[in-house]
Amino acid sequence: MSEEKDEEKQGEEAKEASSSKETPVESPTSEGDTVVSAGSTTLDSERSIVSTPEAAADPEREAKLKAAAEARAARAAAKEAANVEGAPEAAADPEREAKLKAAAEARAARAAAKEAANAGGAAAGDAAVDPEKEAKLKAAAEARAARAAAKEAANAGGAPAGEAAEPPPPPPPSPKQPQLDAAAQLIRSLVHEEALEDAYINEMNGHMPTFIVKNEHWYATAVQLKQHEELHFSYLRNVSGVDYETHLEVVYHLVDLESRRELAVKIKADRSTPVVASATPVWATANWNEREIYDLLGVTFPGHPDLRRIMMSDDWVGHPLRKDYEPLDSEV
Repeated sequence: MSEEKDEEKQGEEAKEASSSKETPVESPTSEGDTVVSAGSTTLDSERSIVSTPEAAADPEREAKLKAAAEARAARAAAKEAANVEGAPEAAADPEREAKLKAAAEARAARAAAKEAANAGGAAAGDAAVDPEKEAKLKAAAEARAARAAAKEAANAGGAPAGEAAEPPPPPPPSPKQPQLDAAAQLIRSLVHEEALEDAYINEMNGHMPTFIVKNEHWYATAVQLKQHEELHFSYLRNVSGVDYETHLEVVYHLVDLESRRELAVKIKADRSTPVVASATPVWATANWNEREIYDLLGVTFPGHPDLRRIMMSDDWVGHPLRKDYEPLDSEV
């Protein structure tokens, strides 16, 4: 019996030893450290010490946390500085400050310009003038001065500065001046001494001899211009009317078909009641030309055989080529 009890006791001890060997035992240690032992042996040499969370954290995350903390601190400092008098300038955004300053200066400039305009102050007005506009005006003035100087130098024939410029020589007489003088003398002797208001050479129109005949002497002058043997302007090339606003004018362009001489005759008419004696009895080609001038300018031609509108309808109001004409439709 004792032997059986001894065997059972040894079996139980072996079982307990096996159980204690398989199950690890944790022994409490200081905070943050864990000591692991197996069986009855404590593994002090293999103690595993787990570092604190701050040491084991991700470096990138640590950097972000640090940046956020710094940002919070900066905002708190800015807020505290804003509450303290005199600190806004140091805590404000420099770019925003510059914009605010520029806006304030612009408002001040506009206010000064407005005040100068209202007060009529020349000094303030000069200070508020746009520099770019001033530069353009100055450049334009300099260009005008340069052109004037060049023109003066050209007229002076390139005379050196300081020397008195000689007057330009008179232009040579027109080759048609003798023709003009002869015709003018005949008209004055045949019609009336004061029949011509003026006689001149129109150089811009091929040195055209031109008469301005007084209205009351026009018809008699027309007869002499066609029938006199020394004049003999048998062909009426054209008739035109002109509105000069101060007066109306009718212009007859005459040609001597044999000698190819040409002559222009102008007759002035009062603008309120324009009347010019018709030349149709002398030159038949004046018929439709005078009707057109009557239609579009309102000049009446006494002695015309059929004076009526030629372009506009008979019931048309006004004369479209007069400068005071008001059309029914302003867009037409």
